[in-house]
Amino acid sequence: MASKLHQLQSKAVQASQFVSKHGGAYYKQLLEQNKQFIQEPPTVEKCNLLSKQLFYTRLASIPGRYESFWKELDYVKHLWKHKQDLKVEDAGIAALFGLECFAWFCAGEIVGRGFTITGYKV
Repeated sequence: MASKLHQLQSKAVQASQFVSKHGGAYYKQLLEQNKQFIQEPPTVEKCNLLSKQLFYTRLASIPGRYESFWKELDYVKHLWKHKQDLKVEDAGIAALFGLECFAWFCAGEIVGRGFTITGYKV
């Protein structure tokens, strides 16, 4: 346990040295590349205004997303009713989607157990 702690500490020191050496240049480059997205003047009031705009824009998009959800659900119902017309490609895509959902579920379970595969830590 002590050796892992020492390794983690040395990695953290290396990372902080790298950031202190290259962080300023990366920051300047990032701002220069994305200057078209920067609002002037960069004040707290401007940030509050933008956060309100984002919140209400997302709130206004709910009806469209609600409608899209029901269209997708109707499409799935239609596929289920006409499953004899189902193509192999569509079935394969559905199977891969289900497999992906299961894999994310398993990954979440492993993270929830504290990154152990066999069981929960006590």
